[in-house]
Amino acid sequence: MNPMRMRPLNDVAPSAVSRRVFLQSAAAAGAGFSLAIFFGDAVAQMSAPGRTQGAAAPGGFAPNAFLKIGVDSSVTVVVKHLEMGQGTYTGLPTLVADELDAAWSQVRVEGAPADNQRYNNLFWGPAQGTGGSTAMANSFDQYRQAGAAARAMLMGAAAQAWSVPAASIQIKNGVVFHGSGRNAAKQPVPGNVKVKDAADFVYIGKHVPRTDSKAKANGTATFTQDVKLPGLLTAVVAHPPRFGQKVKRFDSASVQGLPGVRYVVEVPNGVAVVATNFWSAKKARDALKVEWDETTGVKVSSAEIMTEFKRLATTPGTSAKNEGDAGRAIEGAARKFEAAFEFPFLAHAAMEPMNCVVRLDAERCEVWNGQQFQTADQAAVAKVVGLKPEQVTINMLFAGGSFGRRANPASDFVIEAAAIAHALATVGQRGVPVKLVWTREDDMKAGYYRPAYYHTLKAGLDADSNVVGWQHRIVGQSIVSGTPFEAMMVKDGIDATSVEGAVNLPYAIPNLSVDLHSPKVGVPVLWWRSVGSTHTAYSTETFVDELAVAAGKDPVAFRKALLAKHPRHLAALELAADKAGWDKPLAAGKPDEKRGRGVAVHESFNTMVAQVAEVTVDRNGKFKVDRVVCAVHCGIAVNPDVVRAQMEGGIGFGLSAALYSAITLSDGRIEQSNFHDYPVLRINEMPAIEVHIVPSTDKPSGVGEPGVPVIAPAVANALAAATGKRIRTLPLGTV
Repeated sequence: MNPMRMRPLNDVAPSAVSRRVFLQSAAAAGAGFSLAIFFGDAVAQMSAPGRTQGAAAPGGFAPNAFLKIGVDSSVTVVVKHLEMGQGTYTGLPTLVADELDAAWSQVRVEGAPADNQRYNNLFWGPAQGTGGSTAMANSFDQYRQAGAAARAMLMGAAAQAWSVPAASIQIKNGVVFHGSGRNAAKQPVPGNVKVKDAADFVYIGKHVPRTDSKAKANGTATFTQDVKLPGLLTAVVAHPPRFGQKVKRFDSASVQGLPGVRYVVEVPNGVAVVATNFWSAKKARDALKVEWDETTGVKVSSAEIMTEFKRLATTPGTSAKNEGDAGRAIEGAARKFEAAFEFPFLAHAAMEPMNCVVRLDAERCEVWNGQQFQTADQAAVAKVVGLKPEQVTINMLFAGGSFGRRANPASDFVIEAAAIAHALATVGQRGVPVKLVWTREDDMKAGYYRPAYYHTLKAGLDADSNVVGWQHRIVGQSIVSGTPFEAMMVKDGIDATSVEGAVNLPYAIPNLSVDLHSPKVGVPVLWWRSVGSTHTAYSTETFVDELAVAAGKDPVAFRKALLAKHPRHLAALELAADKAGWDKPLAAGKPDEKRGRGVAVHESFNTMVAQVAEVTVDRNGKFKVDRVVCAVHCGIAVNPDVVRAQMEGGIGFGLSAALYSAITLSDGRIEQSNFHDYPVLRINEMPAIEVHIVPSTDKPSGVGEPGVPVIAPAVANALAAATGKRIRTLPLGTV
């Protein structure tokens, strides 16, 4: 038998070219082959009338959209989801590399352009975007199929090239190998190819280095703030001090002649100062004289909003769920319990404030940004500058966090940047690029917020301490009402994001009702990392904990008895309790300290997370979160390190809100402006965290958000265990 011949993935010389098949070697053509060309005919078929490109074949994918192989054997994976720290630029390439049997060192990543035909979010229909912890969940099959299809085509091409059976070809660690060496290349595009069995995974479920770590560590990663173009100008916007206010008049002469200032232009929500650099633009913006229309602004305070919410909570809302007769069951219960909870507005406060670069010429507009809603922003920009969406090119860069802020249906800051570029074009500056920069203060005072909420809960225990009834009333603004996402409303105008985590309460309670009031307040609101679960997890998990204590039952055992029909919740809860040593006494603190341990379990985005928190409370009521043990059931963990990192990050993010964060209004003005009065968790305040993953072969569910909502109730329950006090208003403060 001849010695085994080995070739890199791209090294197959051509002998034929067809419309459906095109393989080309570097020696013959000086360039590698690209699956974007390789699968050309398949894309044409998927683009035919009546078919949706990117979702036509089984699994809903067009292979050319996701994979390219270069002359140097590099494997470039085109990722359709924004990388904002959550690991999409590692997780999705992992799927392709595993199915392709590429070497991880060969893998490269590039962000997809705006194209809702090829890169649509499969859970959202024709829209392209990242959110709802959907990146891995909706792309798992799609990216695996792309890699597997490419592998099948390479093997078929090699089999013809070497005149051997396809079954005798192997690809391993980025190399195609067999004993013969004659060449031919003519392969049909494979259909729905078979992907690997879990037992054959090379990378999935294993450790692989993140593809973005090195660039982010050495400063070569490109964020919007890093974009530098010839002639680039910088813009800073003066926004109205109250929501809803409009510009009445402004005096551009008040800043003319200041260093670096070039233009002053009105934009949809304020006045922009355009200068040669950021500092000049900011100084001029701060000095600009703007008169605002006082008749259009919102003038409410946080206290007034909460007073109205409390009034509404005394009346029935729109029913979101009704099983049995909760009211009658509670009325006839041996013991009755009530609780009310207050949740403030919250800012997203991503480390990278909002920004965007736009360059507009007569026929094309180009945008550089950490794009979370690519095609929505593309359409919005096109409308502002008077072009067709296909004339707007989106360059998707890294984003320094988002937590939902960059995914806003209004495309607010992107429209601002486009409007500035359009204004420059009208004064003879067409083609001059402009970078819009929001300061931290702009982001805190003129942005979007997690809505404030008020909850009331009632429950009843029978003589045997069983929960016989549960009533849950929620009052808070709708996130989707009046937006393009209004279709997310369920029957009778229920915003599903307001009641998630409440209507799907997993506990076996025979009589359960949830109703909702969605008042209009005038404060712009938006999803915030883990959305509705940010408040429903707290109210439900602290209330069920209170019932467990009242029933004289262990909080874990109490929950387990009510979760018998939810094995994934049970698995997460049992793993967290076991790893935390729940059945062992908690170590005592100093003589003047109290210690407590609390538990919570919650589902969000089809992922179940349980956490056990340990706290120490001093004599003054100040406390420290010492330790958090987290268990997550997210299906197969494509990259366990990314899963752990997301749980750790989610716990830190959730602790910030639980301990410190609140946005308040006075006379319609946001009172907070930066991290000095909107504190976030510091590194020295981070507890010791253990993350454990429930083993599973299920398809993956999201991990970017589910770690957030569980930590606040776990800590609150630990504080109650230590002090006997139940805290019903966030942030927690002292006890």
